[in-house]
Amino acid sequence: VYLVESGGGLVQSGGSLRLSCVASISHFDDYAIGWFRQAPGKEREGVSCTDDTDAGTTYEDSVKGRFSVTRDNVKNTVYLQMNSLKPNDTAVYSCAAAYWSCGRSYDYWGQGTQVTVSS
Repeated sequence: VYLVESGGGLVQSGGSLRLSCVASISHFDDYAIGWFRQAPGKEREGVSCTDDTDAGTTYEDSVKGRFSVTRDNVKNTVYLQMNSLKPNDTAVYSCAAAYWSCGRSYDYWGQGTQVTVSS
């Protein structure tokens, strides 16, 4: 099992990026996919999580209204669309998979992709 993120890069403040998370997981639609980020010198924080329970997709408060998640279960891919990026969004972004629901522990992690937002 592996997860691979892509789509990171350098963007100016106010710009946009779309990250992708491709997972090699059987029964991909049984898994919740979370996005996390870790900035230098800071702890990792959850950005969003999407599953097929009634909870749907949740977002960390600082990204609500700017970030959105879409999921393609045919391609085993989850996308994180990031708009109106700010310098403090700079971090390594990783995706992770948890069986069934966002409330469970994450079993599989990707290596991450760097997002840098310049002011």
